[in-house]
Amino acid sequence: MASNTVPNITLNDGNRIPQLGFGVFQVPDEETQKAVEQAFEAGYRSIDTASLYRNERGVGAAIKASGLPREQLFITSKVWNDAQGREKTARSFEESLERLGLDYLDLFLIHWPVPSQGLYVETWQTLAQIRSEGRVKSIGVSNFEPAHLDRLRAETDIVPAVNQVELHPYLTQQAVRDYGKANGVVTESWSPLAKGGDLLAEPVLSEIGQRHGKSPAQVVIRWHLQLDCVVIPKTVTASRARENFDVFGFELTDADLKAISALNRDHRTGPDPNNF
Repeated sequence: MASNTVPNITLNDGNRIPQLGFGVFQVPDEETQKAVEQAFEAGYRSIDTASLYRNERGVGAAIKASGLPREQLFITSKVWNDAQGREKTARSFEESLERLGLDYLDLFLIHWPVPSQGLYVETWQTLAQIRSEGRVKSIGVSNFEPAHLDRLRAETDIVPAVNQVELHPYLTQQAVRDYGKANGVVTESWSPLAKGGDLLAEPVLSEIGQRHGKSPAQVVIRWHLQLDCVVIPKTVTASRARENFDVFGFELTDADLKAISALNRDHRTGPDPNNF
């Protein structure tokens, strides 16, 4: 399946990000190379990892084994909470590059704001410095609330290209998405299927899926795409990676989108960014 079926979104710095990527959160390092190779075979070209995941080496091994030209790939990593601050962030970035076996990253994110540490502005300034050196093309944040983003803008004048947040039909993140649209920050969805289970058993998703000849998971991924979000589903199963990628041949109606968004219950599967 050709990777050019994935549309790109242009970021506020002029770079482009594939709208559908592949996440490797909680994939053990020894399983990561195979999972990413399967993703490449399915057509994915964007891979999202982080220093916390401890599987950057596996991602790097898959990139090397793939033989794909570097310019066709979009690789994201993140700085973890205990590595915030000027010197530690710079070191964390170098270590991520080394583990991935790359000369540059396409996107580097602050993983969490950790407001209690009070370091995210300094960390953000360090990301801007790394970008100015050409070691990363785009910089962004993860799990930032509008108040955290306001502080970055007020104190640095540099608007993140991306804000990666937990987002799925049980947690539609309307305020975060509205803020992003108003301020040129692309919203990227992690845990886009709410870890499967209850969400994918919702009758409304089955009913919409039957009408379109698609699975509930495909319906939810399509919902993310039509909300103009970047979405990074994760799986270690090759058949599911292919299924999650096969979401470009159909279109949800406005009524479908509303019915899916109506499942919102502000339910998080992960921590609350304000007090994590």
